[in-house]
Amino acid sequence: MFDYETLKLIWWLLVGVLLVGFAIMDGHDMGVGTLLPFVGRSDIERRVVINTVGPHWDGNQVWFITGGGAIFAAWPLVYATAFSGFYWAMLAVLWALFFRPVGFDYRSKIHNATWRSVWDWGLFIGGAVPPLIFGVAFGNLLQGVPFEFNDYLVSTYTGSFWQLLNPFALLAGVVSSAMITMHGGVYLAHRTEGRIQHRAISGALVAAMVTVVGFLLAGLWLRLGGIEGYVITSVVDGGAMPDPLAKTVVRAADGWWRNYQQQPLLWLLPVMASCSALVTMALLIARRTGLAFILSSLAITGVIGTAGAAMFPFIMPSSTMPNASLTVWDSVSSHLTLGLMLVATLIFMPLIVIYTSWAYRVMRGKVTESHIRANEHSAY
Repeated sequence: MFDYETLKLIWWLLVGVLLVGFAIMDGHDMGVGTLLPFVGRSDIERRVVINTVGPHWDGNQVWFITGGGAIFAAWPLVYATAFSGFYWAMLAVLWALFFRPVGFDYRSKIHNATWRSVWDWGLFIGGAVPPLIFGVAFGNLLQGVPFEFNDYLVSTYTGSFWQLLNPFALLAGVVSSAMITMHGGVYLAHRTEGRIQHRAISGALVAAMVTVVGFLLAGLWLRLGGIEGYVITSVVDGGAMPDPLAKTVVRAADGWWRNYQQQPLLWLLPVMASCSALVTMALLIARRTGLAFILSSLAITGVIGTAGAAMFPFIMPSSTMPNASLTVWDSVSSHLTLGLMLVATLIFMPLIVIYTSWAYRVMRGKVTESHIRANEHSAY
């Protein structure tokens, strides 16, 4: 269907689309969980908050599962190396996610204040921890991950878990967490009314401001703070068989900015990220919550797109062995595998889009305290 080089580029774009889809669809569920203990002041108010996402949060997990599966199948070296280096961080994400299904299904089974409060904080952990860790991971990718390959392409991670918690990575984690919290607050404001909506809007406004300020600080830090990017200096054959050691890579102060210098249109991505978040704030103040959700989604797309465009073609650069850095060209599966996966994607991706359209249609209704009381046995 396509030559090998084109398939490599297509799968880079598809994985990016899946990551953005996960951040938008499952992101607003996580953002609602992050705000749950603070927006809901009573049991009935917290049940209102939970019921805004309870009926469809598990369906949105499809984006997360599909994204992980796509990375495993399309970029096996990235998958193996990342889970080696970020092993404890990924386990922390999984442990946090364990709280979500149990919390949603069992929180209201027992009429006990302590029981429900424990699961409220469990849902908070399940919503707040994954975006924070994903942001920290991406902050480390921009600095380079300490790993290397031997002659048999067996990767060895030479860092430690605590090295991942460096200042820049933590700033990236704050940006990611604030971005998802903003998105969840916007969604919650659209689905509720009264006191809950007012608190959701207040939380979303604070999160949006932190997102913008943190995003700009991270950009300045990358440009002026001494964080070097990566540049391939040898000739790369995009259609050749993958070999991550068959290239020469150097670190350069402007490494992550060269794509923007060569393709000025890419500056639209960071502009979209910042401006969309600011417009989201204005729309929230005006109570245009439905439009605010669209702008919040564009802000997320801009933030993720900015980082992806800066790093291209790198996916996982190595700080200890730059020549072993994994890129779009040399960390992928075979031509046949990418082609078969593309066919499967063309079949199943429309199903995911259809579900997404249904989820947006569900957002039209409001969840209120009277609704919870009238549906006591079916509400979460």
